Amino acid sequence: MPEEVLFKSESPQSREEIAAYLRSVADKLESGEAITLSAGGESVTMEPPARPTFEVKAEREGPTGGSGELSVEFELEWDEGGEGGDAADSGLSIE
Repeated sequence: MPEEVLFKSESPQSREEIAAYLRSVADKLESGEAITLSAGGESVTMEPPARPTFEVKAEREGPTGGSGELSVEFELEWDEGGEGGDAADSGLSIE
């Protein structure tokens, strides 16, 4: 199935700025509100269900053992029009 990018934003930010964005998303998730992403003239509003799938990934791109690019990705997934998954707790811990 092809992927359709509905919104994308990428720019250097301070750790404090990134924390503020993540805190805003966390507050919206906790209160059950929709999440609106906007930058420039683009905007998209999404309403995650009560139990979306939460994926956390740490990656290194580039040569093995070399100086590549590191990333941490946080992703919420759900079926469009669905209520989310009923998967058991994965035991994820973020410290």
